[in-house]
Amino acid sequence: MNRPRSRDFDVMIVGAGVIGTVMASLLVARKLCPAGRVAVIADRFAAASAGEADWDLRVFALSRASERLLKACGVWDLLPANRVFAYERMCVWDAGGTPSGSGSLTFDCAHIGEPNLGHIVDGRELQWRCLQSARALGVVLIEGSVEAVVAGDDEVMVRLRDGRELRSTLLAGADGTDSPIRELLGIDTAGHAYHQDALVAHVRTTEAHRNTAWQRFLNTGPVAFLPLNDGRSSIVWSVARARALQLRAMDPEDFNEALTAASGEALGQCTLTTPLAAFPLKLQYALHYARPRAVLLGDAAHVVHPLAGQGLNLGLLDCAVLAQVLEEAGSAANYGDYKILRRYERWRRSENLLAAAALDGLERLFSNSDGLSAGLRTAGLSAVARIPLMKLGLAQRALGLAGDVPEFLKAI
Repeated sequence: MNRPRSRDFDVMIVGAGVIGTVMASLLVARKLCPAGRVAVIADRFAAASAGEADWDLRVFALSRASERLLKACGVWDLLPANRVFAYERMCVWDAGGTPSGSGSLTFDCAHIGEPNLGHIVDGRELQWRCLQSARALGVVLIEGSVEAVVAGDDEVMVRLRDGRELRSTLLAGADGTDSPIRELLGIDTAGHAYHQDALVAHVRTTEAHRNTAWQRFLNTGPVAFLPLNDGRSSIVWSVARARALQLRAMDPEDFNEALTAASGEALGQCTLTTPLAAFPLKLQYALHYARPRAVLLGDAAHVVHPLAGQGLNLGLLDCAVLAQVLEEAGSAANYGDYKILRRYERWRRSENLLAAAALDGLERLFSNSDGLSAGLRTAGLSAVARIPLMKLGLAQRALGLAGDVPEFLKAI
């Protein structure tokens, strides 16, 4: 009689970005899986950045909940101090007003009893340190492309293009916006394109950023300035695709003038210090987060507009919730149980859809140039500014300190 083949792993994760490697590290760090029983599968793995490299063009504004999660899996202390910057204030205002006038809203960490409002983190360093943490914890890294997924009663099998077959109790797809795992699982998506690109670069300004994140809402899309530790700011400027092409074709001096005008000169004259990059924007959400023996995480499950910088924070909360749900499952043998995975799906899908709808509504409201919308924008921002409890609630929500947050994050 042939004995059944033992599983290669307890959990396999496809995708070696921040979400995939954090999920892997969390499983081992929380003692949900022993070292060697979690695998990350990816086409390629991140390489270390050169020590003298500039800040990556992709930066992330990490919330307090994300900071705590990265501490829980050993990543936070690995991040180099010169690639992490705590910001203390955030100022948002409508193009029809000024940063300190009506139609503006300012959050200050001192007013909510927090040391800061979050951290700006270098994207390249974050990805590399997440990978290093996973390695140090004994996560198995497998280079290869998945071409088939077969879920059975007790295990899930993935077949790689080179013919290898690997088995585990649970498969997690953390392979990004165009997730092949989502497609192999037969999960559809909904949403819409914004027909916008986000232009990103680092700029120097004649006025100091004052440890403040600035965002001006124009009817063509928001422009944000995220403070860096060397006095520069990282910009995220969302504009229609045709306009993005025009801006990218400009010589640096003309672009500097266009950006300065778009910012309302809030930080004085802007000067590019890096090349420009562009990312297409869309709203996308998976209709399901779970299948028997499989789940989706991060951008594979949801993509939102970047105007509040919440995309990665939402994905990291996916990881935290899945870890808590699996901890309550009792043993690795139960990790792929559909009833357990459905709890993760209900918890995170409702939270993520709420965030996506709110961000989509803000994008629509602030991109509308009619008089009624302009009046609503000014009145809404002014009302929040005048109501301390509402303002506190919004700040706590953005920090990940309010809402349905996993218990273990509250204790860190």
